Amino acid sequence: MENPLEPKTYGVVAEFADADSVLAAAHKAAEAGYTVMDAYSPVPVHGLDAALGRKPSKLPWMVFAGGVTGCLVGFGMQVWMAHVDYPWNVGGRPTISWPAFIPVTFELTILFSALTTVIGMFALNGLPRPHHPIFNTPNFDRSAIDHYFLCIESADPRFNEADVTAFLQEQGPEAVNTITDA
Repeated sequence: MENPLEPKTYGVVAEFADADSVLAAAHKAAEAGYTVMDAYSPVPVHGLDAALGRKPSKLPWMVFAGGVTGCLVGFGMQVWMAHVDYPWNVGGRPTISWPAFIPVTFELTILFSALTTVIGMFALNGLPRPHHPIFNTPNFDRSAIDHYFLCIESADPRFNEADVTAFLQEQGPEAVNTITDA
């Protein structure tokens, strides 16, 4: 029986000095059949998302839906107030005067889009998460400066700590470390 207090292995992390090395290692890891992995770099690396098997984000569609909702809420709210709730006859003009409704409709479209962006980003990224096991990696603070990291996680179906460590050693990293979730 497993001890629940004993830290579990989160994954094996390889540290690379340049973007080309981590990109090549990610491609080789995908070719080897590893699917649950992540890379950390100080700058965007072209092609790394594809190498890691990332699918396009759902966030743009969520923001679009939020914007459409804001547009409909803004316009509908004004139609309700001007035509149903409190109709006011001003010089025989129509109660639904859509040009007058544009500023509020536009502002609510932007507001709902912005709120959907922030809330969606937090939800899709699994935030807030004050501590992540990857922070236990030696030298990981350099991932924001000049080093690149590739982590094959223990959740991968093909994960075997010894095999993954040997595989990552073959890729020529500066260091390979096993990290725990504690």
